[in-house]
Formats: sequence, structure tokens, C-alpha cells
Amino acid sequence: MSVAKVVELTAASPKSFEDAVRIGIERAEKTLDKVEGAWIAEQKVRVENGQIKEFRVTMRVTFVLKD
Repeated sequence: MSVAKVVELTAASPKSFEDAVRIGIERAEKTLDKVEGAWIAEQKVRVENGQIKEFRVTMRVTFVLKD
């Protein structure tokens, strides 16, 4: 039987929301073992002079706890 935990994190990218998600998952993998999935809770953009400068996502990452 597995027990999972959920952590919330925010990641950003100058390219796209998809890239911000990828960056967040890659970073989570460096710290957390057995990452199972993520739920994107929020998407935001940072705007400068009418141009999108950064895509941000807040995600909840699920990982399985060690036995």
C-alpha cells in the first residue's frame, strides 16, 4: 500500500506555460522521490510594456512516500 504527499510549488519560464511546468517538474525531481503527477492550480503572466515577459504556474506535485 502506498501513501502519497502533495507539495505546492511555483515555476516560471520566459517561453511558455508548458515550459514552466517542465521546469517545475524537473526541479521537483531533484528533491522528491517517486513523483507521480501534478495538478496545475494557477497560471499567470508577468507583463512589461504590453509584452508578456514571463509565464508562471502554481502546481501541486504528488509524490509517494518511502516505506
